Amino acid sequence: MTSFDTSPQLNVWRALLALAVVFVMLATTGWTALRHQRHPAPLQASLAAWEDGRVAGKRLPDPQSQPTRLARFFASLTDAQRLRLAERYPLAVGNMNGAPVELRYRANRIALAEARETELRRVHDSRLTPAGQEQAARRMDRIEALMRPERHILAFNPAGAGRVAEVFGDLRHAERVSVVVPGVDTDLLTFQRSERRHSAPVGMARSLYKAQRQADPATRTAVVAWADYTAPSGLGMDAATAMRAEDGADRLDAMVRGLPGLTPVSLFCHSYGSVVCGLAARDLPERVSDIAVAGSPGMRVDHASQLRTTARVWAMRDADDWIQDVPHLELGGLGHGADPMADGFGARVLSARDAKGHAGYFVPGTDSLRNLAGIGVGAYTAVSCAHRNGACLAGLSGTTPTGRA
Repeated sequence: MTSFDTSPQLNVWRALLALAVVFVMLATTGWTALRHQRHPAPLQASLAAWEDGRVAGKRLPDPQSQPTRLARFFASLTDAQRLRLAERYPLAVGNMNGAPVELRYRANRIALAEARETELRRVHDSRLTPAGQEQAARRMDRIEALMRPERHILAFNPAGAGRVAEVFGDLRHAERVSVVVPGVDTDLLTFQRSERRHSAPVGMARSLYKAQRQADPATRTAVVAWADYTAPSGLGMDAATAMRAEDGADRLDAMVRGLPGLTPVSLFCHSYGSVVCGLAARDLPERVSDIAVAGSPGMRVDHASQLRTTARVWAMRDADDWIQDVPHLELGGLGHGADPMADGFGARVLSARDAKGHAGYFVPGTDSLRNLAGIGVGAYTAVSCAHRNGACLAGLSGTTPTGRA
C-alpha cells in the first residue's frame, strides 16, 4: 500500500491549493464556455418547445414536474396523443421521468436517428479538423449501435460527451429492478466496449442481468445501465470533489422515482458512482432496498447510518483494487470520506474474490458478480461475506451465514 503523509497541516495546504486550481479552471474554461454558448443544447431546445406546446387545446405540464404528476398526465392521453408528443418532442419525452417506458423507448429511437443525422453532417463538414470528423464518425457508430431493434434506451442526451441509460429485461413487469451506476470516464463513447466489456455500463448491466436470471430464474428482473449523469473525466479535480456527484444524485433520485410500479430497487454503484449513490441515499424512495458499492473511494459520510436510508448498505473491494491506496478522507471538499470497507463504517462487507482489480466486479465467475446478483433478486442466502463469521448477513431474516475467506 502506498504511504501518504496525512498530517493536518499538509492536508490543509493540499485543500487550499486544490481549491485555487478549481477556481482557475472555472475562470478559464467553464465560465468562458458558458459566455460563448450561442445555441441551446438539443435537449434544452426540445424542453423549451415542449413548454410552449399543447395537446387537445391544453398546455403541456412542466417537464420538471414530479414523476407521479407526469405519469398521471400521460395516462390521461390517448395512444395517438402520446405518440404525437413523442414524435414532436422526442428528446423531451425520451428523458422525462414519469412518461411510460415504452413511449420513452420510442421517443429516444427518434432522437437517436436525429442525432445520427447530425453526426453524419459533421463527418462531411470540411470546416472540422480531421480529428473532429473522426470523433463524429465514432459518435455516429455508437449511436447506430444504440438504434438496433433489440435495444431499449431509457434516456439519451447527445450534448457534450453524451449521456445514456439502457434497460435490459422488461422494466414495466419486473418484480425486482437493479440500477448500475458507473464511475469516471463514462459517456456516449465509453457506454459500451468491445474490449474489457465488463468494465463499461452495458457490459456490467448485461452481465448482472444474466447472473440474476441464473440465480433465480423464477423472478422477473430488469437491469438499468444508468450513465445519465455527467461523470468526471479521468482522475483529476472533478473526481476528487462531489460537484459531478451532486448533480448525478439529483438525477438518480428522479430516475428511480420515475420507474414504473412499486417493486424493490437495488443500486449497484461502482467507483465514483458510489459517491453519487451516497449523496442520493437520503432522498431516495423507500422502494430502494439495497445500495451496494464496489471499489468505492467513499460515500461522503463517516458512517453508513449518516446516509439516512432504509436500504441495506453493502460494500466490496478486490484485494488488488488500486482504490484502496486512495486516502479515505474529506477536507475542504476534497476526498469522499470514510472507507465503506472499514469495520467502523457499518456496511455489510461482501466477498469480491476473483474480481481482478478495479474494473472486474461484474466479470462472470467472480464472487463479486454472484453476490451482486444475489442481492438483486433478494436471494441473501446466496451471498458470501468477506469474513468467515458471515457478519454481512447479521440481522437478515430468513438467511443463513455463508461466510467465505
